Amino acid sequence: MYAAIGIVVLLVMVFGGFALTGGALGPVMHAVPHEMLIIGGAALGAIIAGNSMHEIKAIGSGLMRAFKGPRHNKQDHMDMIILSNKLMKMFRQEGPKAVENHVNDPHSSPIFSEYPRLLANQPLIDLLCDAIALQVVSSGSIEPHAVEEVMDNAMKTHFHELHEPQHALQNLADALPALGIVAAVLGVVKTMGSIDEPPAILGGMIGSALVGTFLGVLLAYGIVGPIAGRLKQVNDQDQQIFHAVKQVVIASLHGWPQPLVIESARSGLGHSNRPGMYEMLDALKGGQ
Repeated sequence: MYAAIGIVVLLVMVFGGFALTGGALGPVMHAVPHEMLIIGGAALGAIIAGNSMHEIKAIGSGLMRAFKGPRHNKQDHMDMIILSNKLMKMFRQEGPKAVENHVNDPHSSPIFSEYPRLLANQPLIDLLCDAIALQVVSSGSIEPHAVEEVMDNAMKTHFHELHEPQHALQNLADALPALGIVAAVLGVVKTMGSIDEPPAILGGMIGSALVGTFLGVLLAYGIVGPIAGRLKQVNDQDQQIFHAVKQVVIASLHGWPQPLVIESARSGLGHSNRPGMYEMLDALKGGQ
C-alpha cells in the first residue's frame, strides 16, 4: 500500500511542482504517450529477451509482493515456532514414527491443519517437513550439523529464486535512463527532419524529445528503482520465518531446553514480527 501511496505523491509533487512554477502541462502530456510507447516498449522487449517465461511470471508476482508487503505477520511467526516446536517435541518424546505421517502428508495432518496460512506457504512447509523426514528415515541417527547444512542449502536456493525479480527490476531501473535517451534521440532525429519548420513548431518538437529523457530518469529513480528496493525489504522480511524454523529444528536436535529453543528462534526475528519472550511462551502453552 505504501508503495502505491509513494508513487502518487511522487507524481503529484513532480507534475504539480512543474505546473506551479509556470510550466505548461499540455505539451508534456501530449508527448508522454508517444515517449512511453518507445521507453515502455523497449523495456518490455528487454525483459522478454533477458528472461524465461518463469522469470517473467516471477517479476509479476514480485511486483505484487512489493505493493502488498510481507507475506506473514507477527502471529504467523509465532504460529510457525509453535508448529515446529510441537513436531520436534513429538519427535523427541514419541520417536520418529509418531511424526512420520504428519511430515509425509502435511495437508492431511491434523497438526498442520491448525495453521492454514502457514500450510499455504509450500517452500516453508517443505523446509520443516524435509528436515524432520531426514531424521525419520534415519531413525534419528543424522547429526544436527548435517541437518543444518541441508536446511541452509535449501534456504539458499529458495532465497536466490525469491530475489531474482528484485534483481531484474533493479537492472531495468539501471537501464531506463539510457532508454529515455534513446527516445530523446529519436525525437531529435524527427526534429532534424523538420528543420525547415517555424521556430515555434521546432521548439515543441525538441521539448517532446526531452520528455523522453525526463521519463527515463523519472521511471528509473522515482518508480522502478524504489519498487525494487521495497521488494528487497519484503523479501528480507519473508526470509525470517524460514530462519525461525531452522532454529527450532536444530536447537531441538541438540537437545536444548524448550525455553532456549524458543528463544533462539524468537530472537532472530525482526522487531516488527518479534513477540516478547513471555508472550511467546504463553502462546506456546496455549498451542500445546
